[in-house]
Amino acid sequence: MAAFKPGSSTEPTSEIELTLSCRNLLDCDVFSKSDPMCVVFMKTPETTKWVEICRTECINNSLNPNFVTKVHVLYRFEVQQLIKFEVYDVDSNLHDLKSQDFLGSCETTLGHIVSSVTLTLPLKGVKSNNKGQVIVKAEELPACHDEVTLQFNGKDLEHSDWVSKFFSWIAKAYPFLELFKVGEDGQYQLVFRTEVVNWTNNPSWKPITLPVRSLCGTDFDRDIKVVCYHFKYNGNHSLIGEFHVTMNQLKRGPGPENDHKCVKPKSSKICGSIRLNHFELKKTFTFLDYIMNGTQINCTVAIDFTASNGDPKDPNSLHYLSNRPNQYEQALLAVGDIIQDYDSDKVFPALGFGARIPPHGEVSHEFFLNLQASDPYCAGIEGVINAYHHCIRSVQLFGPTNFSPVINHVAKFAQAYQDGTQYFILLIITDGVITDMFHTKQAIIKASTLPLSIIIVGVGNADFQSMEELDGDTVKLEVNGVRAARDIVQFVPFKNFQQIENPMNAKSYLAREVLAEIPAQLVGYMKSRNIVPENLH
Repeated sequence: MAAFKPGSSTEPTSEIELTLSCRNLLDCDVFSKSDPMCVVFMKTPETTKWVEICRTECINNSLNPNFVTKVHVLYRFEVQQLIKFEVYDVDSNLHDLKSQDFLGSCETTLGHIVSSVTLTLPLKGVKSNNKGQVIVKAEELPACHDEVTLQFNGKDLEHSDWVSKFFSWIAKAYPFLELFKVGEDGQYQLVFRTEVVNWTNNPSWKPITLPVRSLCGTDFDRDIKVVCYHFKYNGNHSLIGEFHVTMNQLKRGPGPENDHKCVKPKSSKICGSIRLNHFELKKTFTFLDYIMNGTQINCTVAIDFTASNGDPKDPNSLHYLSNRPNQYEQALLAVGDIIQDYDSDKVFPALGFGARIPPHGEVSHEFFLNLQASDPYCAGIEGVINAYHHCIRSVQLFGPTNFSPVINHVAKFAQAYQDGTQYFILLIITDGVITDMFHTKQAIIKASTLPLSIIIVGVGNADFQSMEELDGDTVKLEVNGVRAARDIVQFVPFKNFQQIENPMNAKSYLAREVLAEIPAQLVGYMKSRNIVPENLH
């Protein structure tokens, strides 16, 4: 919830965490059970279509999955926030949902969810025999940003199946852990699932790092249940045992107090033990912690001057200049007005790409918008707009649409400032499909380890499906087996905001959507490098 500031006003908002599970799903696989995944979409009065906000993990061979992935949303009391859940049987590694089997969907509002202890929604779909339910539980998250790291070992774990009964000397387990928190309704909610450790009764699991508020809120005496299973490929995992603990107990670290007997609940049989091997409670910092303690934001603008925008003299061109701002100008103004507040000198380097430039008409995929030989800087957003006006009259629109040169240009500067003092934003405004998609993906993946975020605003009515692939909100970008270290791209189609009648509202909503991920991306970079704000050491 927002901080209390006397003499001011604020929207009544809260950060809500949704826990999802499904029951009685349709079985679409012939020789096994479905491999379900849930995809979550939201729609508010500001948007005209459903926007994907979360995609859970896929759970193999289960018609009754409990998903670990949480959905974090900002609940706004005064706005109707529509929410939709779509469930798929995953048959392909492709990001496109059309490649998966659709199991059904359901819709409700966030208000309905938060006003219910547990909400069960029937799935509806195209299949006549469609069945199943989505179960949603909501919890308000406290304003605690600390993280806890836990690492567990198992000793002499026993699992019960026919192999272990008759061949106990070779019966080893495939153990994994699930951590549960107790909800306000007294029911346990899955928080984390570890990896499976193969063929051992003495496993050592990888360290677990979780937000404290996801595990126990701010109540360090809140019950935490840890359950150990023996993994089976058919999804019918067998229970080894469980134990209960609190954060206060875990805080005492490795030792006798955190050597826990793994007990079967019904029989009280002890099936080995699970020991805490490492505990670390770590303070994490917010976007404002970094900004207020010296981190500078540097924004670079890159504008698409390819011929697909249309002849600038044609009123139908996306680059047509008149007394009304075109889409390029509107995007620059909406984003720039906010970004420049965080830029101390308010001087912006601005680039263009895809044009033939003076004096000899050579094609360039990376030139300074002001057409100066060695100085790309413009004074404020007004300076960027003026340089844009001059440039559109001085270059010839050409092509192709290559992003990688401007991404690599900004990445070179980000490479030189990896100590947390500077953070870079590249705003690309474009009208079309990327021509150098492979090299663009490579450039983004390489830049994902740097203090850099990339915002892409798509103008016009082109098919921007490939742009969605670059925006790794739910599936990290990957090329030739190399995966992005973090999501650094946010794509927003400008046409989503054209239907808003009030220009000021359209500008505000566009800026909000475009800049929404920057704070989390900046904090994500700082965490990846263990950078503490300058004055908070």
